Amino acid sequence: MRRCTLAAPLLALALLLPAPATAAVPGPPPDPWPKAAAAYLVMVNGAALWARSPDRALPPASLTKIMTALLAIEHWAPDEVLTTSARAATATGSRLGLRTGDQLSMASAFDAMLVSSANDACTALAEHVAGSVAEFVQRMNRKARDLRLDATSFRNPCGLDAPGHRASASDLYRLTMLAMEQPEFARAVQKTAISISTVGGRRFSRNSSNQLLGRLPGTVGVKSGFTNGAGKCLVALVRRGSDEVAVVLLDAPDRWWSASLLVEDAYAALDASRR
Repeated sequence: MRRCTLAAPLLALALLLPAPATAAVPGPPPDPWPKAAAAYLVMVNGAALWARSPDRALPPASLTKIMTALLAIEHWAPDEVLTTSARAATATGSRLGLRTGDQLSMASAFDAMLVSSANDACTALAEHVAGSVAEFVQRMNRKARDLRLDATSFRNPCGLDAPGHRASASDLYRLTMLAMEQPEFARAVQKTAISISTVGGRRFSRNSSNQLLGRLPGTVGVKSGFTNGAGKCLVALVRRGSDEVAVVLLDAPDRWWSASLLVEDAYAALDASRR
């Protein structure tokens, strides 16, 4: 991926500042990094700066869990105890290590799902909220329709590869910003590590799967994901002073490096537009 030379501050200015009432409708954002990801979106203070296929529906991997978290918050009872089913205990992919019958608080399952991307905790949480995975997925898709996430459809709550399980970078940005308005979500995705216990005393300590936390200045979350079908995915949110940069990457060969460059160059473009 080549670095942007920032040779066009006037373009950045046009994209980042309000347009005059008589201005023509702007075209799509430029795509200066065609190899950064199959689809990506860079937003600065709520305005699109750069993008590649932002409305293309692609597998989102564990970025799916952003929607799962939003639905869990609608039934938020942090101290409520949930019980791990056999289905949850045998969930594949990233796991906390729950066993059938393990009990833990809703807040602990929520943190494990968002911080360490644990699919066993994610499945247990979905079953607890809706009674079954199938019912929870129906709620996910209803919510997507209500929010007009037109490129998004879900087949499971955790982001496993499945036919028709899709989302776009634009939809994921909108979903993320809604989620970040919820204090419980914003709290969880900023954690660099968790240490939780089951009711029976089994303890788990896990680091965050988001490697930008504590490394890229201003990072406040939010979620990473990977499956063989989706590739490496990421939603990152960085706040510095009163400015905010969000990056969404779907199927990115090197998501951490690419996200870091996109964030830094977005802030540089913002600075150039203000000179």
